Amino acid sequence: MTLPLNGNPQKGQGSSVKGVKTDIPARMDRLPWSGWHWLVIISLGITWVLDGLEVTIVGAIASILKDPQTLHFSDADVGNAATAYLIGAVVGALFFGRLTDILGRKKLFMITLSLYLIATILTAFSFNLLWFALFRSLTGAGIGGEYAAINSAVDELIPARVRGWTDLAINGSWWGGTAVGAIATVFLVNPHFLPINLGWRVAFGIGAILGLAILLVRRFVPESPRWLMMHGRFDKADQVIREIEEKIKREDHLDELPEPQSTITIHPRGVVTYGEIARTVFKQYPTRAILGLALMAGQAFIYNAVFFTYGLVLTTFYHVPANTVGWYLIPFAIGNILGPLTIGRLFDTVGRRTMLSFTYITSGVLLAITSWLFLQGTLNAVTQTMCWMVVFFFASTGASAAYLTVSEIFPLETRAIAIAFFYAVGTTIGGVSAPTLFGYLIGTGKALNVFYGDLIGAGLMTLAGIIAIFFAVNAERQSLESIARPLSSIAEESEAGSVAAQ
Repeated sequence: MTLPLNGNPQKGQGSSVKGVKTDIPARMDRLPWSGWHWLVIISLGITWVLDGLEVTIVGAIASILKDPQTLHFSDADVGNAATAYLIGAVVGALFFGRLTDILGRKKLFMITLSLYLIATILTAFSFNLLWFALFRSLTGAGIGGEYAAINSAVDELIPARVRGWTDLAINGSWWGGTAVGAIATVFLVNPHFLPINLGWRVAFGIGAILGLAILLVRRFVPESPRWLMMHGRFDKADQVIREIEEKIKREDHLDELPEPQSTITIHPRGVVTYGEIARTVFKQYPTRAILGLALMAGQAFIYNAVFFTYGLVLTTFYHVPANTVGWYLIPFAIGNILGPLTIGRLFDTVGRRTMLSFTYITSGVLLAITSWLFLQGTLNAVTQTMCWMVVFFFASTGASAAYLTVSEIFPLETRAIAIAFFYAVGTTIGGVSAPTLFGYLIGTGKALNVFYGDLIGAGLMTLAGIIAIFFAVNAERQSLESIARPLSSIAEESEAGSVAAQ
């Protein structure tokens, strides 16, 4: 139901609409879980699988790329290539994140996936560090852009009552990609199956094949009705929701759906300026901004430090053969998957504040303990992997929740660029430097240096958890519009004095 309070509600951007009362958000939130929601999860959540696949492949083949028969990288080169990927992801997130708010969620999640496909294929044909780093940065740009478009779309399409666990499960699927990548690289980097200079190139083709299949499926995911609403396209938003409702009723054999329980008054304003975005994020919600930066920086450092150089630690300090590194990644990936799938449900029941602080502080403390055991020389390749499994069982849940948090605590009009901004800044602070730093620390061959690097990661995670105790938002089971009212509804109230129903 969409009712104009003053003016024509269908004129879209730049219209003279003074206020439109709509139940679009409530209609989305009251939908029963259905096969249609699974379509959204599978087709959009694949982004994380692809990113996990990319990172795992590079981590697993790091030692192979150092071989004179391949690209003959040094330890520092491996770290620099990883940094190039992250820089690309940062730039891509900011660039495509802004376009996601301007052009729509659907258009951008098709464009960014296409960029990923092309860049991944080109990576397989690299012949030196320069070209490898360039194509990796373009791959990262596609993935970084995906983060903003996908997390925006998922949160806006999934009912509020299950948004937390769904988002965590999707973000945790990153580790499904690592498992696939780990299994694949075990065979692809084994000279008994493929020549050493061919196997690592074929490995990049896995992501391209998977991405192409998903690109075809994504055509059936609609534009976010909330985004359409924000741009004044109420007729189109209503059409999209009606089609979803009809599909769900057919699938579940329902005669009627529950009535929406609330309405909101919207002043369609289209694209907001950078000034409005900055004022909203840093002036209107300063503690939320601090929270987002802390969560994203902490998880970015710990993951990019450990995972991009995972293979180097095993081969340098435990003398694990390079072509068997993948076997150690599989149990590590399983531990990371189990976290969001199990304790991730508690984010919708126990609550965001408690679970954010718990997962971050716990993973930070456990990483510090693991690092101390590593320094003492009491671990071997197997026990080191087991320790990392436990650490990242909690860290994976917390990291997934970081993306959920920055996606849901800011207004609709700024959602994609907010995700992009906090991902970009967090990754720049905690992620871009980590692979290069750890590549250097591991290259020294001294366990003490790696220990100091691990302590930085442990400290950042613990600090983020403490900040969450004070600044986290109780967003569990709440509509996005009640967590952070759209700027358009605030504008309407200030201009016409109407009150948006929450």
